[in-house]
Amino acid sequence: MGKIVMWNLMTLDGYFEGTKKWDLDFHNIVWGDELEQLSIEQLSQCNSLVFGRVTYEGMAAYWTTATGEVKVADFMNKIPKIVFSKTLNKADWNNTRLVKDNIEEEVAKLKQSGKDSYIFGSADFSATLMKLGLIDEYRICVVPVILGGGTPLFKANPEQLKLQLLNTQVLKNGGVILRYASNANN
Repeated sequence: MGKIVMWNLMTLDGYFEGTKKWDLDFHNIVWGDELEQLSIEQLSQCNSLVFGRVTYEGMAAYWTTATGEVKVADFMNKIPKIVFSKTLNKADWNNTRLVKDNIEEEVAKLKQSGKDSYIFGSADFSATLMKLGLIDEYRICVVPVILGGGTPLFKANPEQLKLQLLNTQVLKNGGVILRYASNANN
């Protein structure tokens, strides 16, 4: 059975982007050979990438014209992608499917593939999946920086979500990757 894995970079004070949309300069603090290799490994082992509308639009705009990060760009442009949105009318990034409803049914289909699917960014969509108990694993790269403001990765939730630590990995540049399983899905 495949898993739905949330994969994000987050500042030490909990933000996945700065005070402006797509303010992601802090990613450069941890980006390097180790994180690039991990990204390629994850992409090569997964079934699909899953996005909410806002992240999908930003990722499509960036990766369809990306240069320099050729290996990652190749994966990003070839891999199947699913964008969940009630407002988007079409999804024209290569190999992308638009889903407007039936989130639980669609996620169940993804899990049946036997391979993992990754959610990048998409904090609002991730909050929806969390409330539905559909995220199986959280992989967070904590970037050693305090922004002091921005968009929090985790939204307010009236219920506590207990997680089980699977492992940690310290990067040479100070980033720390934390992997947690959702106890609800163990």
